[in-house]
Amino acid sequence: MQEIEVKEMLRSVLSDLTKELTTKQWMTLKEGAAYAGVSYNTFMKFRIIGLKICEIEGVRRISKTEIDNFLNENSI
Repeated sequence: MQEIEVKEMLRSVLSDLTKELTTKQWMTLKEGAAYAGVSYNTFMKFRIIGLKICEIEGVRRISKTEIDNFLNENSI
């Protein structure tokens, strides 16, 4: 494969992943951290100060709306 083809393929994959994160309503906590633009550890600190998650039988998910609301409420 040529270098240009590899770069184009990587751009396409990155674009698809970005679209998925911005349109997906319920995400894993790692996806939620990526969506919020913070590390997983920082995201866990957000939970301590009030970020709500959904947990059913050990499966934890976070809604995009909850992340957006939390960030807006805690913005200066």
